[in-house]
Amino acid sequence: MTQTTILPIDALFSRVEAIFLKAGLNAVQAGALARVIVAGERDACKSHGIYRIEGALRTVKAGKVKPDAVPVLDRNEGSAIVKVNAGGGFANPAFELGVPELAARARKLGIAALVINDCTHFSALWPEVEAVTNEGLAGLVMCPSYATVAPTGGNKPLLGTNPFAFGWPRKDTSPYVFDFATSVAARGEIELHRRAGKQLPEGWAIDADGNPTTDPEAALAGAMLPFGGHKGSAIGTMIELLAGIMIGDLTSPEVLDYLGTTTLAPFHGELIIAMSPEAFAKGRPGDPFARAEVLFEAIVGAGARLPSQRRFAARKKSEAEGVSLTAAEIEQLDRLLDKGLDAIA
Repeated sequence: MTQTTILPIDALFSRVEAIFLKAGLNAVQAGALARVIVAGERDACKSHGIYRIEGALRTVKAGKVKPDAVPVLDRNEGSAIVKVNAGGGFANPAFELGVPELAARARKLGIAALVINDCTHFSALWPEVEAVTNEGLAGLVMCPSYATVAPTGGNKPLLGTNPFAFGWPRKDTSPYVFDFATSVAARGEIELHRRAGKQLPEGWAIDADGNPTTDPEAALAGAMLPFGGHKGSAIGTMIELLAGIMIGDLTSPEVLDYLGTTTLAPFHGELIIAMSPEAFAKGRPGDPFARAEVLFEAIVGAGARLPSQRRFAARKKSEAEGVSLTAAEIEQLDRLLDKGLDAIA
């Protein structure tokens, strides 16, 4: 039987934060990164949990992200657009800095956008869209990546995995949230298959010659495919336009040119849109939140499951019992805390 260790969420946060501080990140960067990584473990999203620490540190060691960056907020008074320049640091502290002003602006104007520029992004988007719903607002979050996805009918990577998240606030229960890559699967899932020696499902990827493959190694050297064929390809392209070109930041091919590798976390921008349901529904009959509950109840009543329910169940369990880590994961944390960047190849 595999040996496991149960850590309280706060204890895991302290350990992950200490790893980043040991590696030379300032408190602003280290705290924000630890929060999002621990959220991944707490919610049983292993592909965005402590697995991501080494990739973040590898990017620091390569000099492609500034570990001492302090994000700068531009309130852009009188506008619905709030901007944060991440200063070459990670996206997470920039988001944490900007979201209060985003929420205030959305409540005042009905809709507002947060633009994050010059950031490195490695995490899931659901922690960010949940931060928007925690303010009583509906939210959209999106960002490009680096070119690892072939557009439908294409034979080489031109799009990123380009994640897209949406959240709707609910009273006295968890929000309605979805967060997915516009590729068939997140790149981290393919890497996890490679590490486990498992073949990929058919339809996930093509090799470097454009042929379908189920070999994770060949997929990583080739390209992933968009979900839903031309539909996912179009949404991925939309994200390149909105969260890359429109905000004056890098597209996925430009990110790959900048990094020269897919082994580092991508450097680009991010777009977050917050909306007030009350403001949009004002003057119309009915409470938008109550009407949404009617829809959710109908979906569940028809035998379907709302997205993120598995995550929320895992979160409840982790908050009550702690986070379960394998002996290998504990060893990884101990090694990173002991050696810092020297532990990274």
